[in-house]
Amino acid sequence: MKLKILFPAVAMLALVIVGCRSNPIYNVNGAPVTTSTRNYSMSDVRGAILQAGAALGWQMEVARPGLIVGTLRVREHMARVEIPYDRRNYSVLYRDSNNLDYDGASIHSNYNGWIENLRNEINVRLSQL
Repeated sequence: MKLKILFPAVAMLALVIVGCRSNPIYNVNGAPVTTSTRNYSMSDVRGAILQAGAALGWQMEVARPGLIVGTLRVREHMARVEIPYDRRNYSVLYRDSNNLDYDGASIHSNYNGWIENLRNEINVRLSQL
C-alpha cells in the first residue's frame, strides 16, 4: 500500500524538478576585446561579432555604429539580444524573447546556453584578428 502512494509522489516530484528549467538570465557585460594584434579597427570588431553570430545561426543586424542586434530562432522559440561594442569591450544583453518563459528575471535555461555559445564564438573570432 505504501508503495502505491510513494511511487506517484516520487514521480510527480521528478516531473516538477525536470519541468523547472528556468534560470536567472545571463548577460555578458563588458567582456574585453582580446585580439592577437594591436592593429585592428572597430569595423574589425563588428565583423568578428557578425561572423560569430552568423556561424551559430543568429540573424545579425547592425542597428547603428557600435550596436548589433542578434535574433535566434529555434523551432518555436525566439531570442533577441543587443550587442554594444567598441575597440575595448563588448556586451551581449537580453532584449526580448518568445516562448522562453521570461518572467523579468529568469528564462528557459537553453537561452543561457545560446548566449554562452555566442560569447565563446565571438571570443574565438576576435582572437583571430
